[in-house]
Amino acid sequence: MSTPPYTGRLAPSPTGLLHLGHARTFFIAHQRARAANGTLYLRDEDLDPQRSRPNFSIAMREDLLWLGLTWDAELRQSDRLPLYLAALHQLLAAGLAYPCSCSRRDLALSAHAPHEDPAAESDDELLYNNRCRPTGPVANLSGPAADLSNARRPRRTYRFRTPDHTPISFTDLHAGPQTFTTSTDFGDFLIWRKPLTSNPSDIGLPSYQLACVVDDALTHITEVVRGRDLLKSTARQILLQRALGYSTPTYFHCDLMRDSDGLRLAKRHDALALRTLRANGLSPADILAMF
Repeated sequence: MSTPPYTGRLAPSPTGLLHLGHARTFFIAHQRARAANGTLYLRDEDLDPQRSRPNFSIAMREDLLWLGLTWDAELRQSDRLPLYLAALHQLLAAGLAYPCSCSRRDLALSAHAPHEDPAAESDDELLYNNRCRPTGPVANLSGPAADLSNARRPRRTYRFRTPDHTPISFTDLHAGPQTFTTSTDFGDFLIWRKPLTSNPSDIGLPSYQLACVVDDALTHITEVVRGRDLLKSTARQILLQRALGYSTPTYFHCDLMRDSDGLRLAKRHDALALRTLRANGLSPADILAMF
């Protein structure tokens, strides 16, 4: 079988200004794509309605171009809800997802990529206690799937049902061999959040995990370059890929950049935002020298 052409992506979320850590990860992704003579997408991960802002979306494009990073095509996740909804239908029809009525705090953790939580050093979605999980073996949830097919659209939260006590292994191109075990490292995880409003047109939103898997598959991503704090997310996403019949790309998880106190950089680090550094007179060459 021939190897598919390299396709990668830059996947910023417009929930704040890009900082040095983002810049290094996106620079590595850009360099790997260009070295492979591949295609590179810019994916605007704008699914967090409470934190995403148009001005941040504009700023991230300007900052990436200022740094010298280019891409070949763009997509915006908020334009792709029907695709995520179709994946949810498929999981429900297979009995691999179920409705969940757990707390809003749990749901908040899936509204954005886990590494966007400024307090977290790594993916930190809570280990689910299975309170809403159906008893017995996985069954075809034909009722909820049928409900989703009609005009009402989903107005509930859904979780993916993971196989119990199952190791998920992969070899990361930078971090090496990895294994995460279901029921220990993570449990049933969120794939769809119920609407925050009573507006009938509000169908809710996919979690980071589901949206990422669908987009990577439908844009034929062959290699995912992102931060090391998302290693556990990769195990979850491999389960979703298998459930949806998608191929699994290769992964390259970059080391995290840290501040002077040893904490992982996050969007709270305004002083290390590319906008701030640029305003203080630094050039793209100065930024790249910090990597």
